[in-house]
Amino acid sequence: MDSPVEIPFKSFIQLKPEESTAIYLQLVFEFIKAIQTGFLPEGTKLPGTRILCKVLSVNRNTLIKAFQDLESQGWIETLPNKGTFILSQQKQKNKAEFILSKEQNVSPDNIGFSFQRSTILESPIEISNLPYQFNDGMPDLRLVQTDVLARLYVSKLKRRKTSKTYEQIELRSHSNFKTHFSNYLNLTRGIRISTSNLLTTSSHEIALYLVTKVLITPGDKVVVASPGYYMSNMTLTNTGAQIISLPVNEDGIDTKHLKEICETTKIRVLYLTSNYHYPTTISLSAKKRIEVLELANQYGFVILEDDYDFEFHYDNNPVLPLAAFDSNQKVVYIGSFGKSLPSGFSYGFVAAPAEFIKELEKHQNILEPKIDVIKEQVLTEWITEGEVHRLSKKNKKIYKERRDHFVAILNDKLKDRIKFKIPPRGLAIWVEWLDHFNLVQFQKECSKQGLFLPKTILYQTKNLTATRLGFGNLEKEEMEKAVAILSNSLAIILEN
Repeated sequence: MDSPVEIPFKSFIQLKPEESTAIYLQLVFEFIKAIQTGFLPEGTKLPGTRILCKVLSVNRNTLIKAFQDLESQGWIETLPNKGTFILSQQKQKNKAEFILSKEQNVSPDNIGFSFQRSTILESPIEISNLPYQFNDGMPDLRLVQTDVLARLYVSKLKRRKTSKTYEQIELRSHSNFKTHFSNYLNLTRGIRISTSNLLTTSSHEIALYLVTKVLITPGDKVVVASPGYYMSNMTLTNTGAQIISLPVNEDGIDTKHLKEICETTKIRVLYLTSNYHYPTTISLSAKKRIEVLELANQYGFVILEDDYDFEFHYDNNPVLPLAAFDSNQKVVYIGSFGKSLPSGFSYGFVAAPAEFIKELEKHQNILEPKIDVIKEQVLTEWITEGEVHRLSKKNKKIYKERRDHFVAILNDKLKDRIKFKIPPRGLAIWVEWLDHFNLVQFQKECSKQGLFLPKTILYQTKNLTATRLGFGNLEKEEMEKAVAILSNSLAIILEN
């Protein structure tokens, strides 16, 4: 085993002081990731806290607090007069894998060739079997209307074949779908595009990946809001961009700070969730919308507007995206469609100048060379017959009732313990806790009582303790039970 001082901790322990997550929580998550990915094998002896805090450039008390959490979760073990050692929770599994690999004469750490490993793209997604679960604002799969889509899909499959080639059918079907889909976006979001300004993708994530690949080169300066969306931040960081964080106020991003940045730094992209900021659910004010568009025109940066949750708004006159008012072609607008449809039927899309769309298509032809003709025909009929609007109207009524019920429960069970604003759209509520406590300990206490809080919805800094609580996937009784567990867990944490 290598001497602990010789381990290159800073190569895999990546701390970001500019982000909203507290440093000790970043340390906890980074050490867990390092253990799970094999950078710190079981039995590794860690340096003393005085040495390690110098290596990682952190306060010793912060490091000790992180180690206490790691030890309580079973990742490390401190032995008196001996030191601190890595103690994996997968001990038995690792032994079994070692025996198997030994029999096959294959080492999991030496596969015969080298390849690039990404420490940026480690998935933070967690899976739990607990009966009650909060997420960051996903729809309820139990509300999906699979029967109607199934009938349409089967009918398209059974349709009598024509003499046209598959390529002809594919081209005509895709063109027809883009025509109706662009009209749908123009009608619902006011963005005034033609088919040449539209790229459809199999998912919102693919749309974001393609845009960042074409738009950003290593070293480019990209401004993001803080706190922000972990998945998009991973995608942006993976391009090699230099990320600059921008604080969020009660009416959206700090535009004065943005202007100050632009005056001293050449900005390539501003990534923005303007209508429903992730995670705080804040909508960018009308005044700031004008300021952002003017700054983009003045300083020449591109606004990458991510409207990931437009479908779930509860007012009759929803706030339109910045793309609807972009007269200088500075906005690249990405979004999602059909989040309430079965898996595989939802879409991502990009609306942008035609020349940019052409370049995106070159890269999409590598990632997604084939079109699902049947799916596009089904969705085209779904749009033309108005089924999309009927489903949207029905779901918005259901989710609005759930939001209002969730708000009532929060006010009843956690009165004087939290503060929040009722969001006009989306399936989550940003809850700030008025008491200061350890969110990791809170997460563990909730787990004991049957409620799962994934780490991706936990936000803690020196001055902030908050959670993004998704209500869309919960029925009324489930909400009541989940919030009761939050209340009980909080009481226990505060007593200790």
